[in-house]
Amino acid sequence: MNIHTLSLGAYQTNTYILWQEESDKCLVIDPGYDADTILDTVSRLGLSVEAILLTHGHFDHVGAVKDLAADTGCRVFLHPAETTLPPQITAGSLYFTDSYDEGDRLNLAGMCVSVLSTPGHTPGSVCLLVENNLFSGDTLFAGSCGRTDFPGGSHAQMLSSLRRLAQLEAELNVYPGHGFSTHLTREKQTNPYLR
Repeated sequence: MNIHTLSLGAYQTNTYILWQEESDKCLVIDPGYDADTILDTVSRLGLSVEAILLTHGHFDHVGAVKDLAADTGCRVFLHPAETTLPPQITAGSLYFTDSYDEGDRLNLAGMCVSVLSTPGHTPGSVCLLVENNLFSGDTLFAGSCGRTDFPGGSHAQMLSSLRRLAQLEAELNVYPGHGFSTHLTREKQTNPYLR
């Protein structure tokens, strides 16, 4: 599997483009800003977007969704609990065509995506497991974790979600919503929120 990372916008949100070597279809995770840059990159890679997957509904993770979906006609997946977030932190009503939740397994663009419900940063935050790669949104960062002081956040739920991630046994690469990628083994050893 190939992963191309774009860090976009004022908050340097990581947008991930995923595809299999033999496929011309891709998935886009958390297109927060700059639909034109994302579309240009997808085109340059010789791909077309099959679906957008959202880890949560904050504006810096969903800002380019409507434009991307309008241009490509792709499906957009979001946890339904995100619709409870106030519009000032989602930049208006959230656009999605499909919902997903804990335990769902999606087959998209030749990849299997497993959904882990990890509330705390928001009520419907999810982490997405694709092969040995964990796309953690704003739940887990390298050396840290997401904030819980925004509307809909819960410190208790965040701690529970982080405990769950710490119990994952697989050797996983971690791709967070902001900052550098890391490895789950390293985070278990050094991240104070996973110990």
